[in-house]
Amino acid sequence: MSVAELKERLVGTQVWKSVFRHRYIDSNRNRALTVFSNVFLHIHPVKIPEKNLRFWHTMCLGGLSFGLFLVLLVTGVLLMFYYRPAVPQAYRDMKELEFVISSGAFLRNLHRWAAHAMVVAVFLHMARVFYSGAYRPPREFNWVVGVVLLVLTLLLSYTGYLLPWDQLAYWAITVGTNMAEAAPLIGPKFKFLLLGGNIIGENALVRFYVLHCVVLPLAAAALLAVHFWRVRKDGGVRPL
Repeated sequence: MSVAELKERLVGTQVWKSVFRHRYIDSNRNRALTVFSNVFLHIHPVKIPEKNLRFWHTMCLGGLSFGLFLVLLVTGVLLMFYYRPAVPQAYRDMKELEFVISSGAFLRNLHRWAAHAMVVAVFLHMARVFYSGAYRPPREFNWVVGVVLLVLTLLLSYTGYLLPWDQLAYWAITVGTNMAEAAPLIGPKFKFLLLGGNIIGENALVRFYVLHCVVLPLAAAALLAVHFWRVRKDGGVRPL
């Protein structure tokens, strides 16, 4: 039996048909079906101008930002196994992670540097979109989504900065909540909500922990899905 005949038999089996819903034949219709039926490709437009694929057009900053987000998710889940959001255990856990647990310092530093790199990558991605005019109609809604994602990225970095519960974290909470208190009308109540009381203590640590590990990542993941969907609906990246 030749290779071509073996391939034809394999493609004709029910198992193959159950996994791959459409057979690829080089035509515009089947190219579109191939993209639509692939879970990893369906978020992309069916047709993309060739010049949009050039590296200097996007510098892969959007994909790099998303890749760093995935790194942060994985390393963050691993760090949760060694961390307790309580006083004074939080500081002790960070010290043990750095000096006692095998590869703990590497895991923490990977998470921290990925967070710094994500802030830089998202900022550069926004700058690229702005200076290339990719925020113009019909992409203005996706630009707003991107701005919200930038804010969420900064909030994720800030809330994670507080979790070691050292002197840097304590005074960062002090400065941040005092800035929130300066907001008109709702400032004092918002500060009380963030701290879970009138003083900086364990309630504040737990609230920032929940924000960093649950609320903000879920919000970012939901908006990322909308962001990718709109890129597809708007026909990909706007040409320069």
